[in-house]
Amino acid sequence: MTDTRFHPRELLLGFLRPIDPPLLLLLALLLGYAFVLMMSASPERIPSLQVNTLVALAAMWVTARVPAQRLLSLALPLYVVGVLLLVAVDLFGETSKGATRWLDIGVTRIQPSEIMKIAMPLMLAWYFQQREGQIGLREFIVAGLLLVVPVGLIMVQPDLGTSLLVTAAGIYVIYFAGLSWKLLVPVVAIGVIGIGAIVGFGDQICQPGVDWPGLREYQKHRVCTLLDPTQDPLGKGFHIIQSTIAIGSGGVLGKGWMDGTQTHLAFLPERHTDFIFSVLAEEFGLIGIVVLLAIYVLLLLRGFYIAAMAPTLATRLLGGAITMIFFTYAFVNMGMVSGILPVVGVPLPFISYGGTALVTLCLGIGILMSIQRSRVLAQA
Repeated sequence: MTDTRFHPRELLLGFLRPIDPPLLLLLALLLGYAFVLMMSASPERIPSLQVNTLVALAAMWVTARVPAQRLLSLALPLYVVGVLLLVAVDLFGETSKGATRWLDIGVTRIQPSEIMKIAMPLMLAWYFQQREGQIGLREFIVAGLLLVVPVGLIMVQPDLGTSLLVTAAGIYVIYFAGLSWKLLVPVVAIGVIGIGAIVGFGDQICQPGVDWPGLREYQKHRVCTLLDPTQDPLGKGFHIIQSTIAIGSGGVLGKGWMDGTQTHLAFLPERHTDFIFSVLAEEFGLIGIVVLLAIYVLLLLRGFYIAAMAPTLATRLLGGAITMIFFTYAFVNMGMVSGILPVVGVPLPFISYGGTALVTLCLGIGILMSIQRSRVLAQA
């Protein structure tokens, strides 16, 4: 006779089976950091942060339960839907603060560009899997075109930060698929020359009335502000100046939790989102920064291990790209709040307040867990 009795232990094991313990531990540490910092930076947002965290963790768990190959089978429809939604944003999107990034679907507003942060690496990993064994120049050109279409639509909105992240996600997959680093040398050289020219001739090209091809006026101001924020200390340079003051004033040990003057005297703008790293540096100092960096490094190492041990080409490409996306988020955010990169609106991963970004990042964790689970099942 079949035993139909309720077994709590089996239920618990079934719930935990898709979870990768090291990833879950590192994620818990980062979310703990986020709650501690948010209690200081913006305590009134704690209830909504709790809701966002529960939704993100649920999305992670559901994704982790889906076999990696099934996730890859969703790549093409997800990519197509994402591109169509980006076109819809261009045609019917809502404009706020000079940017058209949102689409009203009746019950809520969505930002379709966020979909592409996951859809892009999924799509390219799936594509290279279909061409496995015959990946050549033609395949890299097609992959480049698949990347250019959504990135171009996102830049039109305009949304420089998201377009940067989607571009990075695609390039990581293409590079891991075997693109020779020699082909990247000319691109890097052009970038170095361009940056050198901007730094060397900043006084001339930052003058009013000088147009920068391919960039809007506000994007030009961001770069020029980076070069010399003191030119407009109460305007466009205010964010960077106050952020660097907060970071520097923290010293080695910090001023103490909830004792940051830049934070609590409201000098630090966007302290709960893009500039939350400055809150960390001011209140917990160099020690707090090193601890956060150590958690990020362990997260990257675990992600790369999962990618390296993945059973198929597509899962290796996808795992490597997702891991590098975490690095890109962290590097760009820390760079922009410390004054070495322009402010482009990229959150600090798993720390900055924001429901959409947190869900997207936890989906990435869920994908890594799914890849790890696929490897374990393949070895069983």
